[in-house]
Amino acid sequence: MEPILETRGLCCVYSQGTPFQHTALDHVDFQAYPGEYVGIIGHTGSGKSTLIQHLNGLLKPTDGQVLLHGKDIWESKASVRQAKFHVGLVFQYPEYQLFEETVYQDIAFGPKNMKLSTDEIDRRVRQAAGFVGLREDQLQKSPFELSGGQKRRVAIAGVIAMEPEVLILDEPTAGLDPAARDAILANIRDYQQSNNATIILVSHSMEEVARSVDRIVVVNDAVIPFSGTPREVFSHSDELRKMGLGIPQVTQVFQRLREMGMPIEDDCVYTMEDAVKALLELRKGGRA
Repeated sequence: MEPILETRGLCCVYSQGTPFQHTALDHVDFQAYPGEYVGIIGHTGSGKSTLIQHLNGLLKPTDGQVLLHGKDIWESKASVRQAKFHVGLVFQYPEYQLFEETVYQDIAFGPKNMKLSTDEIDRRVRQAAGFVGLREDQLQKSPFELSGGQKRRVAIAGVIAMEPEVLILDEPTAGLDPAARDAILANIRDYQQSNNATIILVSHSMEEVARSVDRIVVVNDAVIPFSGTPREVFSHSDELRKMGLGIPQVTQVFQRLREMGMPIEDDCVYTMEDAVKALLELRKGGRA
């Protein structure tokens, strides 16, 4: 299968040629495939935010390429514009970017820029609102009358309404309570499954990533040292700690149990579902 979105030798150097020159990305090769749910993790300043801002043409590479369906998005002004519609980017705390008088108008902003018909804009607004759990009566309210979690949903709906093939979310659950966090993640999964969309999730929460994604990409000091399934990535616990990252708390607990002599064959339990299964098998006298 060919990647829907990829970078080849991507480099980004800030303040090039000055005493403040800083390499944020150093020949990075990244791939995301149709329908895939990818998690990106890395410590603050690792380069992960710079990477995702290149993926829809918000930043132009110092060197290297960003390819959408195999074509360089920077080959023309038109291709860069199209990339912004096909690759949707939701920033951290996107509710701070709301500005229209009503929820409906805010969600409709992107589709209007796509020069769609009034009927198509209306269809997309209502469908996007449904994906994120906004009620019909909320569409005519001011977004500033809503709670923090509801504002977050409006902002995400505004990007979903453009029906991007790739949806990138930078810390979409930051600052939310557990119930709102779980609801947002469920909304994102619904969009992915309904549209066969590719999701790229940037998160500091190892638990969140472990529960949500198919594959994790680790960014550290401007490069990607390794990637793989959650099980594969979290098996590198010592390396992750050296990078300033952690592993899910439940994984830490089971690693400690194994060190204490518990007959746990696989020490990479990384979700509560894995933990329940492992404990049940131990109780039955088997090995997890």
